[in-house]
Amino acid sequence: MHWKLFADLAEIAGDDEIAVDVEATEPTIADGLDALIEVAPELESRIYTDDGTLEPHLNLLQNGAAVGDQGIQTALEADDELALFPPVSGG
Repeated sequence: MHWKLFADLAEIAGDDEIAVDVEATEPTIADGLDALIEVAPELESRIYTDDGTLEPHLNLLQNGAAVGDQGIQTALEADDELALFPPVSGG
């Protein structure tokens, strides 16, 4: 599976697309996030709060759709595309 990162997340990781391997038998988005942080550990403090929950202001998509009520416990498939981006504002 691979991640698409936007804005400062891509800058921090050094790339806007990162392929990851998830070893879990029944992988979830949480496993995908763990794999992303293994590849780009500098993202951890930007993705998770101090208490270990996902930053509430980040937008998380799976195959182009917002992740639903199950959040990071949503099941993954090997060919899924995940995207993570901060809120965007402008004028």
